[in-house]
Amino acid sequence: MLGESPLWDERRQRLYWVDGVSRLIRFHDPATDSTGQCETPSTVGSIGLCEDGRLIAGLVDGFYLVDPDKGAVTPFLIPPRNEKMRFNDGKVDRQGRFVCGGMGVFADPVGELWRIDGAGHSEILANGIRIANALCFSPDGGTMYFADSLDRFVRAYDYDNGELSRPRVFADTQQFNSGPDGATVDAEGHVWVALVNVGKLARFTPSGKLERLLEAPTDMPSCPAFGGPDLSTLYVTSIKDSGSGRAISRHPQGGHLFAIDGLGIRGLAEPRMKLTLSETPDV
Repeated sequence: MLGESPLWDERRQRLYWVDGVSRLIRFHDPATDSTGQCETPSTVGSIGLCEDGRLIAGLVDGFYLVDPDKGAVTPFLIPPRNEKMRFNDGKVDRQGRFVCGGMGVFADPVGELWRIDGAGHSEILANGIRIANALCFSPDGGTMYFADSLDRFVRAYDYDNGELSRPRVFADTQQFNSGPDGATVDAEGHVWVALVNVGKLARFTPSGKLERLLEAPTDMPSCPAFGGPDLSTLYVTSIKDSGSGRAISRHPQGGHLFAIDGLGIRGLAEPRMKLTLSETPDV
């Protein structure tokens, strides 16, 4: 199990997350304690919310619209096939566009950072990426955080008008002997990063200073996200087996989803992509 991309839908009061290796999008409704899942045609790296209630998902070969309740998966935008890359970490930005980074199938520097909007427009923001992770945005949308996990630091970029500029090192995770995995931003603008190699969660101030370091409930936490009725529960996905041999948990609860309460911190409602396209666009 490769748990990733936890995503809280505040309208439905539902948590989504992906099990990439099993090709599943899972969901849980805490109010009724009910769960469900939807199969995808290939490994799924990340998901985002759409205005119409569906999800936008980054799969191996491109971007798909997913109706989890109906189990319907529809191609939305499929780039020319790059056999050496699959799409990995992604999030909807504050302007309502899905930004998703790729990774080399063998961790080669062939990944690309894509951005798509609901009209089917697409652009490549960066390339030469080995494993795209830690993608998230400041509360005002003016800063994008992003990492190539094998570099072992998180970068920050100015994201004014959606253009990437002024790249700088935001947080050096080498000091913790870990690469950064998934990340999220809370309502105070602090950045939470999963330190997947050492079983910890780090919270950094907007200036990049370490504010706290928490022990995760398992040895390989993969991504945090806030949810719950008041957005005060920190959900954390984890890895059992990444499927590549690079990450295998020794913890009996590896691959489980965890909920951490009592932090006294709240998250932000996730943005949604507004779909304006009626058919699959050409790339």
